[in-house]
Parts: sequence; structure tokens; C-alpha cells
Amino acid sequence: MTADEQKKAAAQAALEYIRPGMKVGLGTGSTANHFIRALAAKVRLENLDIECVPTSGQTNQLASSLGLRMTTLEKHPLLDVTVDGADEFDGNFQLIKGGGGALLAEKIVASSSRYMIVIADQSKQVETLGKFPLPVEVVPFGVKATAWKIERALRLLNLTGKLVLRVKDGKPFRTDNGNTIIDVSLGAIPDPNRLSIYLNNVPGVVEDGLFIDICSIVLMGTDKGVETFKKAAHRPS
Repeated sequence: MTADEQKKAAAQAALEYIRPGMKVGLGTGSTANHFIRALAAKVRLENLDIECVPTSGQTNQLASSLGLRMTTLEKHPLLDVTVDGADEFDGNFQLIKGGGGALLAEKIVASSSRYMIVIADQSKQVETLGKFPLPVEVVPFGVKATAWKIERALRLLNLTGKLVLRVKDGKPFRTDNGNTIIDVSLGAIPDPNRLSIYLNNVPGVVEDGLFIDICSIVLMGTDKGVETFKKAAHRPS
């Protein structure tokens, strides 16, 4: 199976967790799009009463075009489940997310859900987070000053990394919230929780792409089928 076929298989497997009447958070990115399409087909086939909260304008556009009924966290501050992809995940259900630039909304939505399901191909499984650059969302004002403060925080943790301001079409990338993203290449993150705390104490940092204690189920597509990982403390049926 190709990586894309593995993603599709994982997305299809996630449908088993969807029940009538649920409020479902929808992630952003190519992997999440597979689930959105599969969910829309299931809703049409079974005439399910499902409402969805998108994590980006892109997701909202796709889901709406496929006939999914959209809602907001203002109307439903507690969701049943969020299904999303990940750039990396480890054996402790820790994630790096934000490659698609929607990490802030993704973290808000996922942490507002009873549980989060990650769907991924097998290349996203790592022993230690950090091979994928860590996205850090920052406000545009004083972005260079924020960058050196991030570097200072890394030094306090005995980490060294290359910081790159994300660019799109020759201009600084802007998130749906109007912020910019600094991608931090570290190679390895030995203590993701401590790093996240340090980063989020830096003035100018809005959020980082480390998802700690949020994900409880990972559905990983492999050449032999979908492998399921469930966190011991969260075992939804």
C-alpha cells in the first residue's frame, strides 16, 4: 500500500467510532480530508444526524461542499470526538502537528473533545518526536524578537535548533488567525511536555505544535491493514 492508501484505510477505520447525534471535530490537511470524504459518504448513506466543527477555512469549505452540517464551539463547547492527522506520533500518544498551518484551531478543537483520534500512515510513527520541524505559531508583531526568545528557551533546555519563518508565495505564511509560523528543526525532542511549557511562556508565541495528553487513539495504516493503538486511560467503544 502507498502512504496515501494507508491514510485512506485509517480514515475509513475511524468511521467505526462515529455514532448518530455526535458532534465531530474535523482536522485539517490531506489525511483529514480523507476522513471528511468518508464521513460525508457515511452520513449520506445512513442519514446520520451529525454536526461538525472545522479547524480551518479549508476544512469548512470541503466539508460543507460535501453536505456535512457544520456548527461551532460557541454552540457546542464540548465535542464527542475529533479526527485528525499528525505529522508525527510516538508511543506515548504525543504528537507534532501544524504542518498544514492550522495547529491553533486543531489544538482548541481536539482538547474540547471527549477524545481525539489520529489517523496516519506508518511513516508518521516515530520513537522520539522531532524529526519533523516543530511549528510554532507567533503573532506577526516583533516576530524576530520572538524568534530569539525561542532560541533562548531552547538553550535553557540544552536544545539547539534551526528556526525558519514559514513562507508561502514569497511572503510570510499567515494562518486563519492572521498569525505567522516559525518552524523549529530540532532533530529530537527528549521532553516534549517541558519544551511546550517553555515555548508557551515566550511572549509572542500563540501556540506550539506539540499535542500532549490530547490524543487517545491512533489508527495507523500499514501494508497489512490498520493497526489500532489505544491509550490505557481512554478506551471509548
